[in-house]
Amino acid sequence: MTHLWVRAEQRQHEERVGITPHGAAQLIARGIQVTVEESSVRAIPLDGYKAVGCHIAPENSWPSAPTDAIIFGLKELPEDGTPLPHKHIMFGHAYKGQHSGVTLLQRFNAGGGTLYDLEYLVDGSGRRVAAFGYWAGYAGAAATLKAWAAQQRQSICGPVGVFASKDALLDSLGAELDTLGDDRPSAIVIGAMGRVGTGAADLLETMGVTVTKWDMAETASGGPFPEILAHDIFMNCIFARPGTPVFVPQSAKSATRQLTAIGDVACDPDSDYNPVPVYDRATTWESPVVRVHDTPPLDVMAIDNLPSMLPVESSEDYADQLLPTLCDLTNLDAGVWRRAAAEFATHSSAIKPT
Repeated sequence: MTHLWVRAEQRQHEERVGITPHGAAQLIARGIQVTVEESSVRAIPLDGYKAVGCHIAPENSWPSAPTDAIIFGLKELPEDGTPLPHKHIMFGHAYKGQHSGVTLLQRFNAGGGTLYDLEYLVDGSGRRVAAFGYWAGYAGAAATLKAWAAQQRQSICGPVGVFASKDALLDSLGAELDTLGDDRPSAIVIGAMGRVGTGAADLLETMGVTVTKWDMAETASGGPFPEILAHDIFMNCIFARPGTPVFVPQSAKSATRQLTAIGDVACDPDSDYNPVPVYDRATTWESPVVRVHDTPPLDVMAIDNLPSMLPVESSEDYADQLLPTLCDLTNLDAGVWRRAAAEFATHSSAIKPT
């Protein structure tokens, strides 16, 4: 019997989950055993999983799960260097030149496990079967707009946190902007046709921001892109890959510009393909921006788990997208799962043993 083990998230501020009780019930009906760990932070209560027949396991007990169990989580595993013998479904952040990804792949190689990276679960045309993109863009635009508002107060953006709902986020952000009167920034969103860009543009327009929407056609020249510097806010919403142009080069810091706030939703500061190389580290919920230039200010928002600001909406949306693929877990040798395993094999085979 195929066994899916839903682990508790161990990263701070991570309340999302990739499957709902409704989805678990469908998997169980297909003959898949579902174990769900207890969690002190998960946004969706455990009772719903119990009610549909999931097995319940102690929080963070996945390392001792049966070796044939498929461990399902979202964000990083503890960086303890231990070998990984299981099959894992998660965001590995290990295939785009990220330096921390080398260590993760070494752990899989040492344990004989396999990574089915959620970012690389794709259909036959190469399109991702599920993504948190919309809510990442939505929350990222909110955090970046907060950064711009703080600048208007001659300050720097303070901590952000979890919101019970989208409406709660909008109410809070609207109240903050109202203190500035009718003043609203201009923004440019690159990747506006995708899920991330759509979410970012939706939030900004809801808040009364004028948005310029760019996608592949507008960036095909490879740059430079002075239009970005002519807006108050720039939202980077594209998937970094080889050949991605640089949107905001180091020279932009000291250039004449209107730009003061960058939202890098893609958040790949340690990637060789980072299109916003004015910063070199992800930001945090406690310190949402890094100031890379003082006069005029230039702040970069680069939180790498943005959908967690809206854990209920983002979990339900993502779980609905992913469920049809999870229902095919009984056949890991075909389709989406075979392609993900091949992607892992390509990258892991290039890693030198420790």
